[in-house]
Amino acid sequence: MPPAMTDQLDVWSDPGLDGDDQVTVDFLLPTGIYIQMDVPRESTIQQIKQMLWKQAQAYPLFSLLGEIDSHIFECVNQAAVHEELEDESRRLCDVRPFLPVLKLITRNCGRAERLLDSKIGVLIGKGLHELDALQDQEVKDFRIKMQRISEEKMQRVQTMSWGEWLHSCFPPQIEAGPFEDDRNEGDIKITMHYNQSQLCLYVCVRVRACVRACVRACVCVCVCEKYIRSCLLAQEIPHFTMVHCSDVMAMFEHEISTIGAVLTRKSSNPPLPLPPKRRGLSVQVRAGLFHGTELLCKPAVSNESSGRSEYVWNRTLEFEISICDLPRMARLCFAIYAVMDKVKKQKSTKNHYPIAWVNTMVFDYRGQLKTGDIILHTWSSFPDELEEMLNPIGTIQTNPYTENATALHIRFPEYSTHPVIFPPFDKVSVTCICGLHGELCSQTFHIELKEIMERDPLSQLCENEKDLIWTLRYDCRENFPQSLPKLLLSVKWSKHEDMAQLQALLQIWPRLHPRDALELLDFNYPDQYVREYAVSCLDEELSQYLLQLVQVLRYEPYYDCALTRFLLERAQTNRKIGHFLFWHLRSEIHMPAVSVQFALILEAYCRGCIPHIEVLKKQVEALSKLKAVNELIKLGTIKAKNKTKEAQLKEAMMKCLRQTGFIETLSDLHSPLNPQVLLGGVNVEKCRYMDSKMKPLWIVYHNKLLVGDTLGIIFKNGDDLRQDMLTLQILKLMDILWKEANLDLRVVPYGCLATGDRTGLIEVVSSADTIANIQKNSSNMAAAAAFNKDALLNWLKDKNPGDALEKAIEEFTLSCAGYCVATYVLGIGDRHSDNIMVCSTGQLFHIDFGHILGNFKSKFGIKRERVPFILTHDFIHVIQQGKTGNTEKFGSFRQYCEDAYLILRKNGNLFITLFALMLTAGLPELTSVKDIQYLKDSLALGKTDEEALKQFRQKFDEALRESWTTKVNWMAHNVAHRS
Repeated sequence: MPPAMTDQLDVWSDPGLDGDDQVTVDFLLPTGIYIQMDVPRESTIQQIKQMLWKQAQAYPLFSLLGEIDSHIFECVNQAAVHEELEDESRRLCDVRPFLPVLKLITRNCGRAERLLDSKIGVLIGKGLHELDALQDQEVKDFRIKMQRISEEKMQRVQTMSWGEWLHSCFPPQIEAGPFEDDRNEGDIKITMHYNQSQLCLYVCVRVRACVRACVRACVCVCVCEKYIRSCLLAQEIPHFTMVHCSDVMAMFEHEISTIGAVLTRKSSNPPLPLPPKRRGLSVQVRAGLFHGTELLCKPAVSNESSGRSEYVWNRTLEFEISICDLPRMARLCFAIYAVMDKVKKQKSTKNHYPIAWVNTMVFDYRGQLKTGDIILHTWSSFPDELEEMLNPIGTIQTNPYTENATALHIRFPEYSTHPVIFPPFDKVSVTCICGLHGELCSQTFHIELKEIMERDPLSQLCENEKDLIWTLRYDCRENFPQSLPKLLLSVKWSKHEDMAQLQALLQIWPRLHPRDALELLDFNYPDQYVREYAVSCLDEELSQYLLQLVQVLRYEPYYDCALTRFLLERAQTNRKIGHFLFWHLRSEIHMPAVSVQFALILEAYCRGCIPHIEVLKKQVEALSKLKAVNELIKLGTIKAKNKTKEAQLKEAMMKCLRQTGFIETLSDLHSPLNPQVLLGGVNVEKCRYMDSKMKPLWIVYHNKLLVGDTLGIIFKNGDDLRQDMLTLQILKLMDILWKEANLDLRVVPYGCLATGDRTGLIEVVSSADTIANIQKNSSNMAAAAAFNKDALLNWLKDKNPGDALEKAIEEFTLSCAGYCVATYVLGIGDRHSDNIMVCSTGQLFHIDFGHILGNFKSKFGIKRERVPFILTHDFIHVIQQGKTGNTEKFGSFRQYCEDAYLILRKNGNLFITLFALMLTAGLPELTSVKDIQYLKDSLALGKTDEEALKQFRQKFDEALRESWTTKVNWMAHNVAHRS
């Protein structure tokens, strides 16, 4: 062996008596940078990589490397073969490279990983290559981090026994354990020195250059050296030089604090969607800084620009707030609008015509103040009644359909050679929490505070009330811990002193019940520490509120957040939660504002639950087959002109379902409606399509677990089922609350699941029929059927002979009471006889919730539904067992209704919260807080129980008195339906 080679081999030998335990290694980076560094022989590959990462931050192009875990070392081993060092727990002296040279390379995706990527892409409905193509460092970092966590999860799963695996994926009860963040910052001590420091940001925009910027800023932070080192190694913040207060006070103390932006639309962009009448028209831009829905300072408005193909604003937009006072979750909201000399019949004031809007965060996902050029592609759909035409509740994602969106160019300037960060902190200095801790609350103030805290979430707080709450914040903690949302609304988020006080108070705030903590996930509370606190309280009843938790992901400005990690953790340890999380996300992945975010979470879930992929994949394929059948029927229905051709179409449907490919795909799968139900083969002979406009499919399955039993599923294509899904969720919650109060009203919350863009499934309740069919079958005339009060009772007698009838009537009485109260509280409309069903066992239940929150149908301007809820005389006839004078049974029924109503009133805040969390879901009848006002009125929140009960009794009497109008509507519906 040549001497040179022998010398190289000796490099890795033990240091011996000379004590030299270091070896000089050459590192080659994928950016083309070469670094030479001495490293200990005994170091692991992982430790060496961290040492290299710290060193590389001082070199150019470091930001291009991305996450540390996206790279591995490659070397030439003793066999002169390239070896990728996947196992980073090995020591360098054990690896023994042929030469002391390590090359840092990006992890390659092998064949197995490419196959997995393909499966995941098909499963979630969005190819992973689309995510790969995104030039977004936040996306890349999130994917790498989630992939690492998923790999660790799968490695743990592989070491489990069968019993442990079953208990992990299918626990006896859905329970959630404590949420653990992978960050360990318990020993971090950070003191904020914001006083007297001011930061200024000027954003000036030029023609075509779009934005010209000049910034002056200062963040004065004292942090321990250990914290800086740990952050750098963890890559949570970029490398920066600490700035001491004494170095910057004189320089920036008297600067005017502004944030400004000059904006332009390039001529290459699509034209602005201007109003048709352009006489005297000019275009303006309005910008506002928000924290949640709170405007941090007065909005800034550009000068007017009147052009044909290009609009230019040369004026700096100034904000009366310094950057040191900006909260971490501050967002900059823009609105573009036309200003016209005269506009007739214009809803907006001051002759302003909204054109487009777009939002962006002031700090990026790493907590770093944004700098440089940013292109924001705007949105053109405006929610109703926006204040100042700004849309702070809207997404911070820019419009992905860039070809059809007007681009707004802004530039956040560089104020220093070092980044400005918003420092993370868990523990604020003790000085932040002293002062008011020992304050005593007078009896008068205590009474006033109690009255404020008992208000519902929709009640507005005046400034004096906010000041009182903030002053008595420690009294709130001691006596009204559930009042935290109102305290947060009282914080002046534009003052860093208040923010620091709030962060300190959060550390000692008592743990809230999950139902109370849900409100903290609303858009009004964007602070990341508040949301982390709220998530830490969600350790129970997760599945009951999963629908809302998925929707509030829209409020999270960054992909990696406490809520995302919480949902993934719970989903990956409980198959049922994972099932519904998957479908809730996938059903909305087509929406541009959440497409990337939901795809990232779905990818992370699939990588952490690889065994679940095949189960979900079969469900996705089955739904695709059903959609194909539905579209075939729709096409055939257009051509079919008589009943003969319709019969031929039904035969064609059955022939399609009998094909081998359809049989294999549709058989032996877990039901998307309930993963605990295993669907066997399709009973083709019993399948059909329904008469409604979208031709839903009625699919009948053999129950694989119960031989001889069948299960019915309705597949809908063309209808948005999300509003039905929300209503049924609330009905199920009402059922839970009633049962907790020992009142079982036999609610039938059947399954309903949106699975895609206007597609979904509905569970068929077996042995049940509509009121319309029951009435029609008892009469030869459609017009007379609605007035046959004996039809329903006779039907129940038929289904329940002998002693079983009394039980069936009791079931009817209880369920009728439950649905009377529920439909009144929720304002459910369109209650015709085809939307109310009765089980053969007597349970009454409602279906089809296309109209809620008091949106009752009308015709020719006349309100068709005049009753607060459906309580017809044939219902009363059943409740009274067919005896007109049976007032005792009717009295019991009325008492059930009143008891049920009072129970719901006690939980009124919870209902308001659940609806508020769905505001950005895009449901047709839930678009603003005004829609939720109906719940406040129906539950009589703000009134005493006696006043509320008086109101409900009036509604009850009204329903009885006007029940004849219901009969008339039912008669009209029957006649129209028969014709």
